[in-house]
Amino acid sequence: MANTQAKTVSREAAYEVWESPDGSWVWYVRKKWQIKDDKPYARWYCDVVTPMCPNGETGDVYVSEIKSNAVRIR
Repeated sequence: MANTQAKTVSREAAYEVWESPDGSWVWYVRKKWQIKDDKPYARWYCDVVTPMCPNGETGDVYVSEIKSNAVRIR
């Protein structure tokens, strides 16, 4: 099975968008490194917008960390 989300896309075309319950953090998923997101060290390439970095910061984030602190909004 091929990973259909292995290509890096722009923030506007993000595969998924996750937001913290208070709305202060937003993760734009720009690339998924693996097919199965339930693996212990699965990671996504994201733009992360936070109060400390309002323009966003780009990098890898563990999927488990996003899912435990946010809800999917798109």
